[in-house]
Amino acid sequence: MLIARIIGGLWLLFTLSWLVAAFWSSTVAKRVGLAKEIGYRVVLIVGGILLFIPAHGYEGPLRLWFVTRDEAWVCVGLIALGFAFAWWARIYLGPLWSGQVTMKADHHVVDRGPYGLVRHPIYTGILLSVFATAAVKGTVLGLAGAAIITLGIWMKARLEERWLREQLGADAYDSYRRRVPMLLPFGPKAG
Repeated sequence: MLIARIIGGLWLLFTLSWLVAAFWSSTVAKRVGLAKEIGYRVVLIVGGILLFIPAHGYEGPLRLWFVTRDEAWVCVGLIALGFAFAWWARIYLGPLWSGQVTMKADHHVVDRGPYGLVRHPIYTGILLSVFATAAVKGTVLGLAGAAIITLGIWMKARLEERWLREQLGADAYDSYRRRVPMLLPFGPKAG
């Protein structure tokens, strides 16, 4: 029960700190618009609901495995590491960050720090935390939620990349895409 509280606390702390940090952002010059964003948003909400359905009391076909105390602590460490990686990227991106797909004043390709490892390090960190949470839960619903969240994040990342390519120019963004993988370090580059 202590581990579940710690995991819940990590998610709450990350979410609240992320909301507060949303005020640290430069002026939006242009938005892609809600009509284009609604698809990935719905997918993320569905995935989040499934991921956070409590795991206690599940037996039978909905329970895939139980983790030991040591394995649970490893998952706690991975959740914290994922959040730390996302925060590193958020700080590195600075005022260019937005929770929506936008173009900021003086927007440019950021390709150093965590953005030299993957094109979407915030999503990479969040996905690490999501899958570590699903692993500690060991339920079909937790894994389904993680898979659906991954789909939603992939949808948003693809939308962002099309938007950035249009706004910043194909030459600037395609060069970055050829050098740096999308979500997994050492993964495929362009795609």
